[in-house]
Amino acid sequence: MLKHRRRQHSEEAELDITSFMNLMIVLVPVLLLSLVFSQVRILNLQLPLLTEASADSDEPKLLELVVTPTTLQLNYPSGVPLKQFSRDDGHDFAALSGYLRDLKMTFQQQQIDKSDIVLLLAPDIDYQTIVTTMDTVRSYDAVVAANVVPAELFPQISFGDAPSVLPQLATSDDGGNL
Repeated sequence: MLKHRRRQHSEEAELDITSFMNLMIVLVPVLLLSLVFSQVRILNLQLPLLTEASADSDEPKLLELVVTPTTLQLNYPSGVPLKQFSRDDGHDFAALSGYLRDLKMTFQQQQIDKSDIVLLLAPDIDYQTIVTTMDTVRSYDAVVAANVVPAELFPQISFGDAPSVLPQLATSDDGGNL
């Protein structure tokens, strides 16, 4: 009683992945094009010095920028108003940058090595104003040999709280003396 089993010869089914490959060919470039490339930057910030610098001491004088919702006031030395920038439609960062360039040149001519600034911020200052202020005081765009390169102003930035009452500028029109 031998049973012959007949094996049924079945053909192996082929996988048709053509439609899947077509989907991948379309999907991969679409996903790559929709990818958002972000650039993360880290700025090193420092805490302001806690020491009170008197006018006749050998301690370094602090350059301060007081940022309020309506004005930008530059103090040098600490607490002594040097120049004030205000506009009705926002802060005048272009004028601040120009003045800081002139101030940096004055420091270099007087052989004062100053690369730090303290930003004193009012509590109601928005984030974008803080970032724009930091970018303005850190560097400016200079043209060197027909190329635009960033030139250094005051890259060492510290933060502090703005005083509740700003000291008034002297009535002279020269913008203050160093």
